[in-house]
Amino acid sequence: MSQPAVTALIVAVVILVIVAIVAAALALRARRRRKLAESLEKRRDDEVQYAFVINPSKPQAEAQRLHIKEFCQAKGLDRIRFYDTQLDKDGRVCALEALHDGADVVIAVGGDGTVRTVASAVSGTGHALGIIPIGTGNLFARNMGIPVDDIDAALTVATSHGSRLVDMGRLTLLDHPEDDHGHAFLIIAGVGFDAAMIDDTDPELKRNISWLAYFAGGIKNLFAPKFRGDLTITSADGSAHTINNLKFRTVMAGNCGQIPVFSLMPAASYDDGILDFEIIDTTGGILGWANLFGDVVHQTITGKPEQNPLSTNSTMEQVQGVSAEIMLEKPAKAQVDGDMLPETRHIRFSVDHRALIVRVPASSLSSLEKTAQAAAANATADFAENTSILEPVR
Repeated sequence: MSQPAVTALIVAVVILVIVAIVAAALALRARRRRKLAESLEKRRDDEVQYAFVINPSKPQAEAQRLHIKEFCQAKGLDRIRFYDTQLDKDGRVCALEALHDGADVVIAVGGDGTVRTVASAVSGTGHALGIIPIGTGNLFARNMGIPVDDIDAALTVATSHGSRLVDMGRLTLLDHPEDDHGHAFLIIAGVGFDAAMIDDTDPELKRNISWLAYFAGGIKNLFAPKFRGDLTITSADGSAHTINNLKFRTVMAGNCGQIPVFSLMPAASYDDGILDFEIIDTTGGILGWANLFGDVVHQTITGKPEQNPLSTNSTMEQVQGVSAEIMLEKPAKAQVDGDMLPETRHIRFSVDHRALIVRVPASSLSSLEKTAQAAAANATADFAENTSILEPVR
């Protein structure tokens, strides 16, 4: 069989697998949505001061702004303010301004980029983060179980009691001393192929077909040169492990490992104080990438961070730790939750353990942690949210 025929066959199989997994995921989502609707009826409104940080560039932003006002008016929640992000004023700056103005709960209205920048400011303050997902991927909202296709349900979650303590990842560009803070991430940060893929994804295509657009960006970088560098990972016990002269396609740090349809890091937990590091490499051209796809499908099905035993041309090593540092041979692109950062040679991944309070749906009100102590332990401001902290769903 000719090489083009083999490539076409592999692509066809990949598409069939994706279709089957998507169908199963949609059925599961419908079931979860019915359960969510039942649980939201039991939620108790919280009449505090809300700040909505909204990304006006989203096509539905103005319609959602009006909807939010009407929803809050109907609920009797009249202490609300809106803060619009701008090219020179991201969600972090808006959230800091909102907190300075006395906001008790800061709600990010937008996609993963807005959520992560708002979370960067709210983290460690004792104030809660709410999320109204109107982006294309909304990966963090999905990992938290927050409805991504029902604004009233998302608003109910954000404006009523029920929260969870979540870790906050940080990527620090050590060769960019002008940065005054580590760049926050809630899902996955990385350097190498994943960043190049995101950077080469057409924004218009992403608006039209959501996260599937990343496949087009990935294809552009399948045969790009590999990266090389020294990687040191620090474990929870304080011991450090170094790999010198490491060759790789991408190195990622995950706080949440689930993306639509697939599981990139099945062992990743958003509240364990640990990051999951994944080191990926392929050989043999298209065969290696096909093997890697098989690895991802395998661990998605098994729920375990392990490779497909049939893989021969891909490696996907997964290691847990509290931090990692990498010094690259040449500058490379880096990303945090899909947002691009400047090229870098020297970066550090770290995690702030349970530093962020996120308002999430509750499937049960029977398993509650001690609220005041948990919030106060993370607070650096006068206000510590008076709400229930839910046990994580396993």
